[in-house]
Formats: sequence, structure tokens, C-alpha cells
Amino acid sequence: MQYPTGLFAASRMTDKTGYNLAWIRDNVYTTLGLEAAKKYSIVKKTLRALLDILLKHEYKIEWAIREKPKHHYQYIHARYDPITMEEIWEEWGNKQNDAIGAFLFRIGDLEEKRVKIVRDENDLRILQKLVCYLQSIGYWHDKDNGMWEENEEVHASSIGACVAGLKKISKFVDVPQNLIKKGEEALNKLLPRESETKEIDLALLSLIYPYNIATQEQRDAILKNIEGKLVKEKGVIRYTGDKYHYRNGEAQWTKGLPWLAIIYKQINKPDKYAFYMRKTIQVMNEKGELPELYYANSQEHNENCPLAWSQALFVVGLKD
Repeated sequence: MQYPTGLFAASRMTDKTGYNLAWIRDNVYTTLGLEAAKKYSIVKKTLRALLDILLKHEYKIEWAIREKPKHHYQYIHARYDPITMEEIWEEWGNKQNDAIGAFLFRIGDLEEKRVKIVRDENDLRILQKLVCYLQSIGYWHDKDNGMWEENEEVHASSIGACVAGLKKISKFVDVPQNLIKKGEEALNKLLPRESETKEIDLALLSLIYPYNIATQEQRDAILKNIEGKLVKEKGVIRYTGDKYHYRNGEAQWTKGLPWLAIIYKQINKPDKYAFYMRKTIQVMNEKGELPELYYANSQEHNENCPLAWSQALFVVGLKD
């Protein structure tokens, strides 16, 4: 699933659905599993490839810093050709502020652990410009397409990713404290909702893991809501009424199961950790692969198998 550039396809490189391409967010989450497995050389190669993408498009980031983007194409894109590192220009939900927050968080977190990702002044310069970019777009109230690349609204998961990213990277580049404060205030007003139209959403788990920025009260509310409304037999639905791959019900995403397992392991609830790890293993195919999703009330999954992000979370659940 990894190209010579270091970037990972969202699924197989031979995938015909577009999942042969590289998403910033998917690559960031994939490195969580690689770190858990102590594959540090691959972690470095992947994150440095993402740095190379952003350096390649530095001119675009500079434009966005000078003037807040008005159109989708002016935002940093979410997915790229993993060989040429060029943007994919197809009309897409490309305003994904959480991907930039996730990237800053991941680099800051690894640098803090003395896993050296930043190579030189060029890398530091682009990281500083990403901070300025988040300031320019007003991430704390900017309507983006969110983790699921859908309708534009203010998403708690996007704000939270940016807050976590700015906090982590602030030890290595300059981050104005009021830039973090604005995000925290907006996040606390919105939680435990994900957005104006979505009360409960799988994406909110990111605020607990990997970002660890939800308070205990917020965490408990998020978990109660997701387990009460979204957890199904073969996965976790993203939100009530989700129409993506809808067949007699919302599609069930496998990644939600190891995600919940990781969280319950971290908060020292071994029974619930074991419950969700068992459920994860039960939805694997005979090769030990996790598909992106299962159709509602069926044994059939879609063609994106394995999903790199899901596999990575399973490895974190096993190793972390």
C-alpha cells in the first residue's frame, strides 16, 4: 500500500475507486499504527513525503495567508497523486481543516518523543506557514467539509484537530496563544455536538484519541452518545442518516471498533477494550484485513479493502 515516495494509498494501490490516491489525513493516521509497531523509518518517510507535498505547494499556502481563501481550490487540498505529489483537481470536499491540524499534531508529537521528522529550515518554514494558514482561514469558525468530506459547516472534530495541532507544534514554531484560545472557546461551545446538523458523530472520537483534548465530561458524553446510537454489529456508523453506501441502513465503518478499543485501553477499562478488539477481529476477512465498511444488516463489505486507516488503528489497539 506504500508508494516509493513514502505515501500510502488509502487502500490498495490497484484500487479502482480512487482509494489508490493519498490523503493527508489517512497517511497521518496510518503512521499511528506504524509507530505502535516501531516502524520508525517508515513513519519518517511518510511524514517527510507529506512535508514535501506542502513544500511543493508552498506558493498556494502563501496566497491563502495573504488573503483568506474564497473558493475551494484556494484551500490546501486533502488528497494527492502519490507518485507526482500533484493535487487531485476533481470536485471534492477539499476544505478539510482537520487534516492540517492532524499533520501539525503528528509532527509535534513525534518531535516531542525525539523521533526526528523535521529535516531542515525548509520543513520548519512550511510548518510555520501552516500555523499562519490556520490563522488566515479563521479555523475556529471556518465552515469546512470535515473528516467525512461532506457539507460545509463548522465541525468540532476539525476545530479540535487544529487546537491539538497548534498546541503540539508550538514547542517548535511560533504559535500565538490567542490562536489556540479562540479554538478552545469555539470547541467548548460546540461540544458534545459535532456540528449544527450532527449531534453525534464518529469523528468526535479523534478528540479523545489521538488528540486527548476533550475534558473527562466531554469524553464521557461523546462515548455515551456514540455507543448508544452509532455502534452496530460490524462497525460504527458515522452519524445517523449517513447516505454514503446506504443500503437499507447506514454503512458500518470498521475503524470505529479499534478506535473505541484504544480509548477504553487508555482509560483503563480492560473489559470494554477486549470487547471492541474481539468485535474488530470478527469483522476481518480471511486475510486479516479490515474493509472500509460493511453494508447495513449484511455480510457484504465494499471494495476498499483493506483500509489503511482501519488497519493502523487495529495495530495501535494491539501494541499501544
